[in-house]
Amino acid sequence: MTRLASVFAHRNLFSLALAGTLSVALGGCIEDMTAEEAELDPAGFFGDEEWWDAGPPAGEEAAEFDALEDLAAQTEVSLAPAFQLPFPCGQVWAGQTRTNHSPVNSVDFNRTDDVNDPVVAAAAGKVSRVANEGATSYGKWVEIDHGGGYRTRYAHLNSQSVTVGQSVSQGQKIGTVGSTGGSSGPHLHYEQRLNGTAQKPVFNGSTALFFGTKNYTSKNKCSGGGSGGVTGTVSTSGLPLTVRSTPSTSGTAVGSVANGAKVTITCQKNGTSVTGTFGTTKLWDFIGTGYVSDAYINTGSDGQVAPTCN
Repeated sequence: MTRLASVFAHRNLFSLALAGTLSVALGGCIEDMTAEEAELDPAGFFGDEEWWDAGPPAGEEAAEFDALEDLAAQTEVSLAPAFQLPFPCGQVWAGQTRTNHSPVNSVDFNRTDDVNDPVVAAAAGKVSRVANEGATSYGKWVEIDHGGGYRTRYAHLNSQSVTVGQSVSQGQKIGTVGSTGGSSGPHLHYEQRLNGTAQKPVFNGSTALFFGTKNYTSKNKCSGGGSGGVTGTVSTSGLPLTVRSTPSTSGTAVGSVANGAKVTITCQKNGTSVTGTFGTTKLWDFIGTGYVSDAYINTGSDGQVAPTCN
């Protein structure tokens, strides 16, 4: 099954899950989008479709909070951590807010073929909850305490990779996108809370759109990445992968890396289109000595995972 075929299968199941409760518009032109176009414009791909998921577990409900309407709270809000999108640098995600969401000040994130994509900490903190509600509510979820009364929640995860009490840095992987719990399809349910009260999330200093769906580009750990880059594994048919001076198949060959070798991606850039082990892409990875096509590099995530090269 092709990448977009699997996505459309998911969309059809999603629509069936909503039948009788919501009117879902799939939009005739969406099916004409390529995988690359859908990856760059997930909001356009999903169109007017409204998503659905269950709210917090019993006893975990959150009151709603709008900092712009509460002058007394603005001093506290100004001391909030510098939250970023809960995804690796450069990735584009469609974020949806809606009046029937629980809590209403939360955001659901989605993009094509996103099952098992990494979810990362929106800010540094200490893991306060790692729970599993089974087939209801949040399903598998993680909560991070950022201090000063601020906490973030990440729900419907397919997997959790942290433990309670663990300290995490901004941009550190905490789990993967899934559809556990009360969820009509793979996505990440995300909340920012202040003293137990849900507030409108802020990413890179800007408040999320309320209400509607828009694209957000992650700037999480884009300035140097904190760890010096993202690790990837070369995967070819067995032949060495050519390293080129520019992100192009016509670029001068400056070296090669063996199949199975680990490489460190310091930045990425669009260039000529290449079809390889992981599909067709224009994305190229800079690995210190030159560029290799991302079509042959496994980072555990689709799309851009490192800062854009200058």
